[in-house]
Amino acid sequence: MTAETIARTSLPAWIDVVEVPQANRLRTKPRALNYALDFCRGDIIGVWDAEDAPEVDQIDKVVQHFAQAPRNVACIQGVLDYYNAPTNWISRCFTIEYASWWRVILPGIARLGLIIPLGGTTLFFRRDILEELRGWDAHNVTEDADLGVRLARHGYKTDLLSTVTYEEANFRAWPWVKQRSRWLKGFLITWCVHMRHPLQLIKEVGFLRFLGIQTLFLATFSQFICAPLLWTLCLTLLGVTHPVEVTLGADMLTVLFCFFIFAEILNISIALTAVCGKEHRHLMPWTISLPFYFILGTFAAYKALYEFVFSPFYWDKTEHGVATQKHQGSEVGETLRTS
Repeated sequence: MTAETIARTSLPAWIDVVEVPQANRLRTKPRALNYALDFCRGDIIGVWDAEDAPEVDQIDKVVQHFAQAPRNVACIQGVLDYYNAPTNWISRCFTIEYASWWRVILPGIARLGLIIPLGGTTLFFRRDILEELRGWDAHNVTEDADLGVRLARHGYKTDLLSTVTYEEANFRAWPWVKQRSRWLKGFLITWCVHMRHPLQLIKEVGFLRFLGIQTLFLATFSQFICAPLLWTLCLTLLGVTHPVEVTLGADMLTVLFCFFIFAEILNISIALTAVCGKEHRHLMPWTISLPFYFILGTFAAYKALYEFVFSPFYWDKTEHGVATQKHQGSEVGETLRTS
């Protein structure tokens, strides 16, 4: 479908279409990136997704930042946002989730000096350093996050840049689950790869950033896998005796339940902070529905776990352009014109 779409599209002269040979069954984005790298001519390598709408001055900002940054700054990560937030409830929550990640959590990670797990788009690299690390891991379905860890292990730094790229939020339940399962599977693969020699990892990145890897990769996956255990705490509201109460006592059950509520309030507070700006303020009433939205993540986690065992390199592609097909064109078009 991608090849057919490109074939009937009138492209500007500065775009070259490079078709990756299908010599084997490995059909992943990082394999394509590695192949395309040999055809690039610039000193800075940028990565966008096909449906992206970057801000018009994005490349200028990137070039200027690299020119002024220390030599050990190997990568620049931009901000991802969505142009079809009003489509439905899932797209609104998706936009809130990513606003929280890009505008609150990721800057906090950077301020703490932890390793930044790169996103798959609006990424820019110094070419010589990217080639020194031999590009991307062709077998990893979150090649971006893996590369972020490898950059840190080799002593390089990633800077965040306040330039925005707009994408289409995945707003259908099953495609959302498929996309998120690929991300969670990739996080689990990345954690397993870099934890093969944990002492060596601690030596290269330090103990604090080692703990950060456990939080960002292992905990991100395990929180969705273990979520049903937390949901059972709600049964106590119906008068059902919980096993925790029987084995550890009523006080421990109360502590766990309060911690569960605190965590949900904290997530919603982060979301409110992220969307309080003018552009996202219309999403604030929807933040209280995030606990229900993340239930989808549990289905994605179990799908990811199955694929981790039986098809770890399978790339479950995400269809884009659906919002436009659903007659959301006026909202999308206005955002694209503005950006």
